[in-house]
This record gives sequence, structure tokens and C-alpha cells, in this order.
Amino acid sequence: MTKLGKQQTSKPYLQVLIFGFVVLVAVTILVVEPFDLPKGLSTSAALILLVVGALATGLISEQITILIFFLLAMLLAIASPQVVFSGFYSGAFWLVFGGLIIGAAVETTGLGDRIARTLIEYISGSYKWVVAAIVLINCIFIFLMPSTLSRVVLLIPIITSLSEQMGYSRGSKPANGLVMATVLTAYLCSTSVLPANVPNNVLMGASETFLDVRIRYFEYFLLHFPILGLLKAIIIWACVVYLFKPSNPGTKMPANKVRVLEKTKTKLLQEEKRILIFLMGALILWATDSVHGITPAWVSLAFGILCLFPKLGVVSPAEFREKVPMGPLLYVAGIIGIGAVVADSGLGDYLSKVMIGASNLSPEKPIEGFIVLSSVAMFLSFFSTMPGVPAIMIPLAPDLQAASGLPLKTVVMTQVVGFSTVWLPYQVPPIIVGMQLAGVPMGVGVKVTSLIAILSIILLTPLLVFWWQFLGYLPQGGN
Repeated sequence: MTKLGKQQTSKPYLQVLIFGFVVLVAVTILVVEPFDLPKGLSTSAALILLVVGALATGLISEQITILIFFLLAMLLAIASPQVVFSGFYSGAFWLVFGGLIIGAAVETTGLGDRIARTLIEYISGSYKWVVAAIVLINCIFIFLMPSTLSRVVLLIPIITSLSEQMGYSRGSKPANGLVMATVLTAYLCSTSVLPANVPNNVLMGASETFLDVRIRYFEYFLLHFPILGLLKAIIIWACVVYLFKPSNPGTKMPANKVRVLEKTKTKLLQEEKRILIFLMGALILWATDSVHGITPAWVSLAFGILCLFPKLGVVSPAEFREKVPMGPLLYVAGIIGIGAVVADSGLGDYLSKVMIGASNLSPEKPIEGFIVLSSVAMFLSFFSTMPGVPAIMIPLAPDLQAASGLPLKTVVMTQVVGFSTVWLPYQVPPIIVGMQLAGVPMGVGVKVTSLIAILSIILLTPLLVFWWQFLGYLPQGGN
């Protein structure tokens, strides 16, 4: 068995112990109905807790866990089929589906390998500089492609080819680091740019719909990007280099290998030209969605169909069956369904109200209010997908404003701090999709996401308080 296989099948004692505790708590909630849970809510709470526990510990494969969720949600009638299976007709599902086909096309035509070889000529060197280049490329793509899933699906085949060209085998520690640098930068830094991911757009849309609060692009960028974008990118780089650097951190691409790569350059093949044109078309449409109004999901699906189309396309039916995995699609649909159940059942609303009631918010303590509201959003993300956080909290914003004394727009913006802090990979579908595409084990992802979350809280929170006070979003008094 390969090293990767061993990592995936091993079941550490601590994970078994944690999941056993989760099961015990879930059964207690189901039987005892503590905390004055509303009628029927205990069943939803127990099921969501079990599913979250299974996903977080990785004791059961993600696909099986999601299937169990679908089955029990219907047998226990905790929500309608339209809610439970809402992920299958969400835009995110079709975005991933089209993206997986495009990724397969990049791989089968050899374009991904060619791009990787080209990148090596410019970023070859020590591991830390390769990671820095990947982080930088991702930050640039954030402004070009308004979808985290699109960026992840597009870049992962290229990054895996790059790691193989550099001598890092699939599943090795350095290769896993390059993948994690890609997926983490793609999501975490994109939370600071308004149209760059789904939670941001949900926040903007819900604020305008429910609160009549309009969020402008530059206003959002100025408030969040300097710290949650730029400085967090530096933290990602440092954590990946620290955790995943090769045993010999000074290892560089051998000079003779670089020469071989240069000598093997050839003109683009016809199929490579075709998929390159498709990619450029998709990038242009993704980057201009605010102009033409076509969402990234349908752009992704349209170009996926082009890749499959007879004669015009580059992916044969056999390659489609072999190269396009169904696991990530099932996972995305399940995660969205879990978030929908949390919102539809009232569980998210109940949890947020309980936490707010216990937090003792006071208008005289604005900094504590900022920390509490950010923490509530962060905590809710354990039980819902990240897009579910603003969907749950925006309707509560007027009550939160009254309790905290903070300006309404500040209350809204604190949610960004919450959903930009990821403790476990399952909280963000694009992260887990990228990990699955590259074969990165859940335990590897947990190690780096939790470290980044801890450092972000310790290092970035004081800077956020100072920056928000400087910009006038956070009152100075009280603390």
C-alpha cells in the first residue's frame, strides 16, 4: 500500500475518541432534548452533529458520510427533499461539474503539464519561493475569476503537474503543501475581495435584501484586503513552508533537469490550442460576469460541454468516465444540503440566538462586541457551510446592533472575519474539493487550517481592531 493509502486508512486513537464523544452527545441531544430545544429541533441537531463529527475526524469517507446524511435526513423527515437535495440544483454543483471536465481536458491534452514546465522555468528554486509564487498567482487570480471553485478546479491539475515535474510525488509532504497553498489562498484571501467567492456575494445580497445596506466594492476591499487578504497570504505562505518543506529545505530544481525541460519545448498541439482558447474564453466570462450577468456556474458548465462535444471537444467519453470523479460532486451537493437543513430547520437561528444571549453584549464595550460577533460567525461555520453564515446572521443583524451598539454595517462586516477563519477543511467545499482532486488526506488539511486559524486570531485580530478603528467602523470608547 502507498504512503498516501496508509494515511487515509489509518484511524488514530484520538480521532476515534473524539468521534465517540460526538456520538454520545448526539444521542443525548436526541433522547434528552436539553437546552430547551424547540420541538423537533433535537433530531436535526443530533444528525448535523453526527455528520459534522464524521467529516471533521475523517473516520468515515466523505462520500459515505454524505450519503448517510441524505438517507437519515429523509427517513427522519427533518426537511423536505427540496431542502435536503438542494445542493444538486445549486449553481455550485454545476460549477464544479463543468470545472472538473475542464480540469480533465487540461490534463488529457497535456496543457497542464506544459504550463507546469513553463512555470518551473520562472519559479524553480527553493521550496519557499515556489510556495510564494503559487500564493502570488492565486492572489492575482482572485481578481480575475469570481469563483473560488473555478480557481481551484483550474489550478489543481497545473499544480499537481508542477509538483511532479519538481520531483515531488503525489501524496508526498511537499506535494501536499503546494496543493494546500493553492486551495487555502484561493479561499481565505478571496474573502477580502467582494465578488471573489460565494460567502461574500451572499453577504452583499442578503444585506441589500433584508437590511437595505449596500456594500461597495472598494469599501469592502479597503476594510478587509490589507489584513484578511495580504497579511493572511503571508501567514499561509509561512505555515505551508513550515509544515511541508522537504527534508532538505534548500533543495532546488536540478540544473540538468531545467535544461532537459527547455530542450523538450514544442509547439502547441491542436487540442492544446483548443483547450487554451476555451480557458481564455471562460476566464474572460468569469471576470466580466457583472457585465453580462451570466453566473460562473453556467459559464463553467458551458465550457465543460464544449470540452465534451464531438469533434470540437478534447475529452472523449472514455476519458470522461476515467478522469471526471463523482466524489467531489457528491460532497459539494451534501455540504450545501447540510447548510440548507441548518437554515431551514431553524437550528442556525437557534444557535446564534443562544450564543448572543450568553455573550453579554454591551454598547459600552465595542471591541468585545467585535470579537463576540466575529466568534459567533466563526462558530456557526462548524454547523453550516460558509455561505450559510451570512444567510443565518443577516436577519439577526438589527438585534445584534441593538445589543452591541455597533453601527449596522460594522455588525454585517464582522461576519467576514468569521467566515474567513477556517479551522477544518470540510467547512469550505472548494478546499475539500481541491484536496480530493489532488489526493490530500483530511488529517493533512486539518493540521494546516487549524494552525493558520490560530495564528490569524493571535496576530491579525489586534490589527483588525486598530484598522477598523482607524477607518471609523469600530468606536474607540469603552475598552
